[in-house]
Amino acid sequence: MIQLKSLPDAKVLKKFTERYAEADADTVIQFLNILRIGSDLSDALDNFLSKRGLLQSRWWVLLLLMREDTLTSTPSELAAKAGVSRATMTGLIDGLERESLVARLMDDIDRRKYSIKLTAAGQAKLDEVMPDYYLRVKLLMGTIPANQRETLLSQLMQLKEKSNIFD
Repeated sequence: MIQLKSLPDAKVLKKFTERYAEADADTVIQFLNILRIGSDLSDALDNFLSKRGLLQSRWWVLLLLMREDTLTSTPSELAAKAGVSRATMTGLIDGLERESLVARLMDDIDRRKYSIKLTAAGQAKLDEVMPDYYLRVKLLMGTIPANQRETLLSQLMQLKEKSNIFD
């Protein structure tokens, strides 16, 4: 996915608003800034995790497994919870299994079925990463007062509820 790093200036926006009557320069730049901030936050998380030997997508799989009481789930359940295809999840699981962070557990009755379990090594990796992650999230979010964070979240949720406008 391409992430826009260079936002358009007033001259560029004027070009688009002259060509497309529906374009409103203020709302376009506000929307692009929201997208850019989301991308930048995701990039920062990627950088943090990569320094600890994890990819964000694999980290999410480990977290999804840790959420389960048995530390176990099926690939299809993980894919649904992560919002990725089963094929993508298979690739993520393969990588995590190579690193011994998860294990495949074969079904005793149907050999075609299997579950994925968070291993002790996977739990240890999370135990290594999560305290620093939570500290950094607290510091980052602390830059905005709590009452303003609630307002911001509420406003962003309003946008999310209308995001199907692009469907």
